[in-house]
Amino acid sequence: MTDDVEAIKQLKARYFRLIDTKDWDGLATVFTDDVEVDLSGEGAGVTRGATEFLSFLRSVIGDAITVHHGHTPEIELTSPRTATGIWALEDQLWWPRGGPFAHMHGFGHYHETYENTDAGWRIKSLTITRLHRLLEPPPGN
Repeated sequence: MTDDVEAIKQLKARYFRLIDTKDWDGLATVFTDDVEVDLSGEGAGVTRGATEFLSFLRSVIGDAITVHHGHTPEIELTSPRTATGIWALEDQLWWPRGGPFAHMHGFGHYHETYENTDAGWRIKSLTITRLHRLLEPPPGN
């Protein structure tokens, strides 16, 4: 049980590192193939499938410098093969000239489900809920 919770924490740590280093192939390994990502609160809707989600991410943050932090995980094992988790979120993104914003600093939570697959724990679903967001418009706006 403790080993499973630690494995999920390590999974999420890899997610943060891989998204910020733009290691798209590595990032694909933290999700189930049929992951469902709900970014409706971000204005982006729901994406289904790891390939589709990674394509979306590349188009939105591929050129941005990003720093994602997750804190104070609340992880509950719901069966030997499933779990849920909530993580406090803080992220910062800096886009190059021509991006949608110059800078964003956000706060909120990740709400996730996990599945223990043959390859280990993977993120099965992910929803971001925001508490606050600071946006700096691009230069000239």
